Amino acid sequence: MPNRALVVDANILVRAVLGKRVRAVIEAHAEEVSFFVPEAAYFEAEEHLPTLFVKHGGNPEKALSVLRCLRSLMVPIGNDVYGEFETEARQRLTAQDPEGWPILASALAVGPR
Repeated sequence: MPNRALVVDANILVRAVLGKRVRAVIEAHAEEVSFFVPEAAYFEAEEHLPTLFVKHGGNPEKALSVLRCLRSLMVPIGNDVYGEFETEARQRLTAQDPEGWPILASALAVGPR
């Protein structure tokens, strides 16, 4: 049973699909770390990956296939889990990245109490 929890955002998912290094880290530590991915981050990566993959000369279906494989190494979490932390996350983020609140709220939800 993993004893550490990390929240993964859309940028990390995209980097894991487009490159090898991030994917290798996730694969190497999947048994000892719980990688949580907010559904909003997964859907954001799913939305942007095909365009990015075509831009890099790749097959967009392959990108989505790799993303689906990565998802099997992660724990998807929905707004029902992190939603109660939205206000606190938005307050902490202020103007830095107001749309990134699901990531911080997810970290608050799965982190130590």
